[in-house]
Amino acid sequence: MTTVLRAHAEDQYAEELAILAKNDDRVRPPGWKLSPWAVTTYILGDGDQITPKYIGPRRIVEVAVATLATDRALLLLGVPGTAKTWLSEHLAAAISGDSTLLVQGTAGTAEEAIRYGWNYARLLSEGPSRQALTPSPVMRAMAEGRIARVEELTRMPSDVQDALITVLSEKTLPIPELNEEVQASRGFNIIATANDRDRGVNDLSSALRRRFNTVVLPVPATAEEEVDIVSRRVDQLGRSLELPQTTTGLEEIRRVVTVFRELRTGVTEDGRTKVKSPSGTLSTAEAISVLTSGIALAAHFGDGVLRPSDVAAGIVGAVVQDPVSDRVVWREYLETVVRERQDWRDFYRACRDAG
Repeated sequence: MTTVLRAHAEDQYAEELAILAKNDDRVRPPGWKLSPWAVTTYILGDGDQITPKYIGPRRIVEVAVATLATDRALLLLGVPGTAKTWLSEHLAAAISGDSTLLVQGTAGTAEEAIRYGWNYARLLSEGPSRQALTPSPVMRAMAEGRIARVEELTRMPSDVQDALITVLSEKTLPIPELNEEVQASRGFNIIATANDRDRGVNDLSSALRRRFNTVVLPVPATAEEEVDIVSRRVDQLGRSLELPQTTTGLEEIRRVVTVFRELRTGVTEDGRTKVKSPSGTLSTAEAISVLTSGIALAAHFGDGVLRPSDVAAGIVGAVVQDPVSDRVVWREYLETVVRERQDWRDFYRACRDAG
């Protein structure tokens, strides 16, 4: 695994999953590797051997896990950067031991990605047969009793989305060309994710929406919570990318998080000043990306200490998505908010120079 840039969750956290499985004496739903209690512990951590994968309200995770223990599919909904994909991967890893049965939704996703395709060379030479059929990740999950993941469900065309209706309601996938069907084995379910900024792109039909339990993932409630999330992920990414050791100042992390939260909410931390919001989302995931890039700069081109100059360019790039309107928003925020903070003078100069 040393040559893999990013290991799957079930591989990266195999030791933690093994510890939980060994000590798990609670009831496990059919086909599950762990009990719902152990899955929740794996996601949230136990303060000892099990590290937290998701930092947020416990009840949200409990509802998501309980949904997957029923015959209802799970839809994780939220703004970009609220860890929808991250949570779905870890849920699949803990429940099935396999997070790789994935359908990536795009405007070009075809129905074969949900149902099945054909090996056309064999189809032409042999005719329709099981050997000529190419199963989709959803079909494989049904046959093996595992969790299938569907990313960005609302990015798919509506007719492709509706291919899931029979799968979710009847727990079967017909193959009319062979006069056969694949029935779901125990343990099968689907976790879908959707970005609520995509509303109106390809809205789910009422028939499909009824077959999901929807769990909305919120943005971090407090600055401290977001700083904690960013710190943990930056540390994990630094180790997985084998970046040279740097001194990651909590002060710089807090500054980046504060800037993102204030621009995202449209008001300063003390509630006294309203600010304009840029066109981008300025999510927690983007803050992690800015800081990881800053650490790389500090490690390879600096003195190994994360400084304002290392994160300034990344912040400007994240905020200024529209070169006209966002640049005005950023300059106004820089001059009216950042400049007035006495202990942010070095940060102000670095951002001004970068912009």
